[in-house]
Amino acid sequence: MDVKSRNCLLMNRQALEKDIKTSYIMDRMISDEVLTLQEEEKVKQQNTQKERAAMLINIILKKDNNSYRSFYNALLHEGYRDLAALLQDGIPAISSGNGKSSMDGMTSYVKTILCEGGVPQRPVVFVTRPKLVEAIKQKLCCLGNDPGWVTVYGMAGCGKTVLTAEALRDHQLLEDYFPGGVHWISVGKQDKAGLLIKLQNLCSRLEHDSTLSQRPPLNIEEAKDRLRLLMLRKYPRSLLVLDDIWDSWVLKAFDNQCQVLITSRDRSVTDAVAGNKYEIHVESGLAHEKGLEVLSLFVNMKISELPEQANCLVRECKGSPLVISLIGALLRDFPSRWEYYLKQLQNKQFKRIRKSSSYDYEALDEAMSISVEQLNDNYKDYYKDLSILPKDVKVPTKVLCILWDMETEEVEDILQEFVNKSLLFCDRNGKSFHYYLHDLQLDFLTEKNRNQLQELHKNIVNQYKKYYKLNTPVASQEDCMYWYNFLAYHMAGANMQKDLHDLMFSLDWIKAKTELVGPAHLIHEYVEYSSILDQKNSTVRENFQEFLSLNGHLLGRQPFPDIVQLGLCQPETSEVYQQAKLHAQRERGAFYLEWINKKSLKNLYRLVVRPHRDAVYHACFSKDRQRIASCGADKTLQVFKTESGERLLEISAHDDEILCCAFSADGEFVATCSADKKVKIWNSRTGQCKCVYEEHSEQVNCCQFNNGSGQYLLATCSNDTFIKLWDLNKKYCRNTMIGHINSVLHCRFSPNDEYVASCSADGTVKLWEARSANELKSIEIKDFFRNADEQPDDVEVLVKCCSWSRNSDMILVVAKNKLLLFDVKTCDLLTQVIESHHSTIQYCDFCPGNELVAVALSHCSVELWNIKSLSKVAYCRGHMSWVHCVTFSPDGSLFLTSSDDQTIRIWETKKVCKSSDAVLKSELDVVFHSGEVMILAIYNQKHLQLINGNTDSVVMHTAAQESPISCCCLSEDLKFAAFGQENGTIKVLQLLDGKVLKSREAYRTSVQHCRFTSDCQTLISSAHDSVIQVWNWQLSECVFLRGHKEAIKDFRLLENSKLLSWSFDGTVKVWNITTGNTEKDFACHGGAVLSCAVSPDGSKFSSTSADKTAKIWSFESSSVLHELKGHEACVRCCTFSPNNKLLATGDDKGEIRIWDILTGALLHFCSPVTVDEGEPTHGGWVTDLSFSPDSKMLVSSGGYLKWWNVTTGESLQTFYTNGTNLKSIHVSPDFKVYVTVDNLGILYVLQKL
Repeated sequence: MDVKSRNCLLMNRQALEKDIKTSYIMDRMISDEVLTLQEEEKVKQQNTQKERAAMLINIILKKDNNSYRSFYNALLHEGYRDLAALLQDGIPAISSGNGKSSMDGMTSYVKTILCEGGVPQRPVVFVTRPKLVEAIKQKLCCLGNDPGWVTVYGMAGCGKTVLTAEALRDHQLLEDYFPGGVHWISVGKQDKAGLLIKLQNLCSRLEHDSTLSQRPPLNIEEAKDRLRLLMLRKYPRSLLVLDDIWDSWVLKAFDNQCQVLITSRDRSVTDAVAGNKYEIHVESGLAHEKGLEVLSLFVNMKISELPEQANCLVRECKGSPLVISLIGALLRDFPSRWEYYLKQLQNKQFKRIRKSSSYDYEALDEAMSISVEQLNDNYKDYYKDLSILPKDVKVPTKVLCILWDMETEEVEDILQEFVNKSLLFCDRNGKSFHYYLHDLQLDFLTEKNRNQLQELHKNIVNQYKKYYKLNTPVASQEDCMYWYNFLAYHMAGANMQKDLHDLMFSLDWIKAKTELVGPAHLIHEYVEYSSILDQKNSTVRENFQEFLSLNGHLLGRQPFPDIVQLGLCQPETSEVYQQAKLHAQRERGAFYLEWINKKSLKNLYRLVVRPHRDAVYHACFSKDRQRIASCGADKTLQVFKTESGERLLEISAHDDEILCCAFSADGEFVATCSADKKVKIWNSRTGQCKCVYEEHSEQVNCCQFNNGSGQYLLATCSNDTFIKLWDLNKKYCRNTMIGHINSVLHCRFSPNDEYVASCSADGTVKLWEARSANELKSIEIKDFFRNADEQPDDVEVLVKCCSWSRNSDMILVVAKNKLLLFDVKTCDLLTQVIESHHSTIQYCDFCPGNELVAVALSHCSVELWNIKSLSKVAYCRGHMSWVHCVTFSPDGSLFLTSSDDQTIRIWETKKVCKSSDAVLKSELDVVFHSGEVMILAIYNQKHLQLINGNTDSVVMHTAAQESPISCCCLSEDLKFAAFGQENGTIKVLQLLDGKVLKSREAYRTSVQHCRFTSDCQTLISSAHDSVIQVWNWQLSECVFLRGHKEAIKDFRLLENSKLLSWSFDGTVKVWNITTGNTEKDFACHGGAVLSCAVSPDGSKFSSTSADKTAKIWSFESSSVLHELKGHEACVRCCTFSPNNKLLATGDDKGEIRIWDILTGALLHFCSPVTVDEGEPTHGGWVTDLSFSPDSKMLVSSGGYLKWWNVTTGESLQTFYTNGTNLKSIHVSPDFKVYVTVDNLGILYVLQKL
């Protein structure tokens, strides 16, 4: 290091050590390659900020001049401008006499200035033209400190932009003449609206780190004025570069007494503006010698060895690097064609690409035309066929083999011709080739062949149909993915309405495509091609779109569900249902089910997506409602389309679970925060990480942007008890809000951005002033949970979430099972909603524009409340696990919910508000009688309903009971029903009129089970205790069966007035219900007995237990015949086959085992397959089992219903219920009707087709 630099550093050491934070400075020095990771670690090991700064300076003092420059630049760009000024005099000079090119001499200071100013980088192939570069530099120096214009002009494609950018890569030039920076704007051909957008973007960029946010200028005059003030006050002595100016009127918008460099084809473009003017003429792009150099590189010859035609070619190319490169590529392949290509260039009259093209340059058009025209006629037609290829898609050779009806080798030979002439690009992917066009080439082709595009699309579709006939491509074929992604695109391009209709409305196509690429792309196609599909009417398309939107989360998983069975669950009027029915009837031997009572069910959600592989903790809409961002336990950030669920971004964003994400007000950025203690800001379009904040010391629970545009402010809160405010234009925290004494769980800006609210585990909500970060108010939420005799410190209340009213005058707060609404000014409680004590409120959100509030609950549901009338407006069921988040769209028309079940559901607010919240409990009884299915169900907790399952009609509905009903049963003759209640009461009623005949206060705890004896005169019941009651309700006599030491799990009636009961004490007992005596006592298991089954001949019974075993017992000898081991979880259910040969057992791991009764041997292991991410096939516990009469089939319930082939152990069919946790399955004697209820309270009556 220079002595001067070293002394300057030593002299200012004290000031530097006192103020700098080292982390970001070291990041910049590492990127400049002047600091090693080991040295960074050494600095980090120091205890205090001052010690870390001292260690860094010690390290720099031992290094060279580059380290000093890098340190100076890092200070400058991390906001330490005053400290950087102290070191300015010590900056070592850059040696320019060593022959180094500007490329070698480019400093980190230059890199930073040009990068921040948007100056384009060097092209990959770069030919230096030092004279022109030097000329531009000299003219820029001529401006001095005075305003003025430097114009770099020349023909299209001559390299004006590249030369201008190269001239700016000079440390001394920037430091001496433009210390305020360089601001590059690509203008191009613009109308007034386009120019205004360019100006708005430039103003926004220049205001980027301003603390005062301003709205964008509304017109060109206002923008010009704003720009003048910015350049005068904020960026004095800076350079404005206007690239590709076409019209002189455009310059008037930038005529504001600053220093401007422009590139243009038109030398006279600056005539319309005043001030000093300097010009540099770039005569013909590459100089003649440089043109020859390019050709020599292409043909691998020395310049001296090039033929005489080379000089003429370069002249005819007018120095255009584009044309020279394309001609060079042709010559590389055909080295003898110098004369031929020269004549082509001399004689051809080229037609320009029309004005609206994005690439309106003569040189490009000429280059493309020559390259195509030199192809023989056959090859021209083949190249024309490429006009309909999709953009940015690599096409496998097989697709073009089908298009041209040729062998692979023939096609590859043709395509190699195009590749050699730079007309096509080739990507070798393993053994096969994939081909693609550059966007410029594709634009050229589509423009040139615009009138023939429809026929070209039609041709590729017809060739596909000819090749595949009625079959569909299979995954093993290399062209498979192309057709599934783009066949509909080609049919739409050909306007083949019938073909597109047949394809998009085919269940076979939908099944094949969703198995390969998921449902989102198909939904996108329904939206994209709706104008063609809806020519007759839109109903069919809407049917299919809704089917995919609501079942996509199932179709995108493995093992793939049966799409025909899913289709059979659609409304009978739906085209999807009608197709599925035809499929089911055609497939002989297949097992399909009709959902008889589905008419009563209405889907309230618009879309269900499963973007994550684990719990989804948070999701939110962008302001325009077009996109949704989500995050969760799988550590990824996902951004997808609201309409279709089509994924736009997937980012592995953090090293630990991501707890929250938020869009900025303009939708440009997404913030994420994580258990890894970091906050990250991402570009929501590109997925690039803009910045990382690491100032929190514990997990960061929530992040929220401000609501206004202009200035990006982000609030974050953490378990470290702090709330931090970040300005995205700065690299460090703007304010830290200190006041909470426990973890801060949630924070939100008020809609007017004046306040930030924070919720904490310390039992308080605090309101802070956003501008000053001062605490304004604190509300003790735990006071609202304290009983009269409790001290405030005794109550532990986690305040989970808050939401502001639209006008910022009220705030809604969530804690435990309460929703509390406060007045912001007075902190008075205005109103409250108290949910059931069984539920915890996880999240809440105010609907923009009205009094609706959405509440996410721990028991899988979401409720909408009118906060003014305190009435529940809607009850939303659908999720299968905890709902973590509920968020309205900015216009309130939609809301989304995210859950532990890995799904996000999008709901329509109006549709939900019109729905009812009828729910059945999972405890029900079913009697199959003379072909009729009669179901007794508990409706909305306090009513009983008798439902005819065949007609889905309610036969009987009781009045509300005084206590919730906990269990119910039907008599076999369908004359009586009985039910038990949570208050311990048992009642018997007459089904004819619903009249209660007898009532008995039987228990002190909730009644768990009740069953009639076959003569219907006696009712047997059990509760949460160890006594079974046998009540002859007609004689009002009761026998008590006492003997179990713990609560009864369940019981079943045997013949001859006998009863089998099993208990949590591990025992099974046989009772005489007439005398109340125990006849047999079996000490079965070490753990609770969870189920028992009796063999068809009545000689044996089986028991299953929490100890992971099942046993087969003999009634006669009271001994165990077989102990069945192998289950890896609680064995929850069992059943004997009707032929008395088999026993099936199911466990909590979702596995079913089939055993030989005679030997105790394991015959089959059902559900060996697991779905993706290791989820068991049965979606959780196996809760019930039932054999078919011929013992060849088995049905099981759990997360959903499954049917099995007993002989092979293979799954025959899966029926996905809307909810999960099916407690039991009731099966008709002929094994054709199945009845169950899911945890959402939805009843399923299924009939075998």
